[in-house]
Amino acid sequence: QVHLVESGGGLVQAGGSLRLSCAASGTIFSINFVGWYRQAPGNRRELVAGITPGGSTNYAATVKGRFTIARDNAKNTVYLQMNGLKPEDTAVYYCNKLPIEPWGQGTQVTVSS
Repeated sequence: QVHLVESGGGLVQAGGSLRLSCAASGTIFSINFVGWYRQAPGNRRELVAGITPGGSTNYAATVKGRFTIARDNAKNTVYLQMNGLKPEDTAVYYCNKLPIEPWGQGTQVTVSS
């Protein structure tokens, strides 16, 4: 059974930084596409960053240049470094792989203006 555990969220002022972590058990991140998603109240869940097994990355236009996704294969963990945070980045952040597995609890990111 796959378990995804996100951590690292918190309250930060606009312009600040956070690093999110996603630890997995029951699956191997290095051989799968892994993405970071976010969902703000009233909005649909959206993909903000992804990393392929080969290490290629892609980002939503709204976070490109500010967020960086990275993977530590030894720890089976994927990270999301978030810099230059904006109030509109406020959301619950989740990670998942393809094919999609059961969602974790997510981690709340709140950016104050």
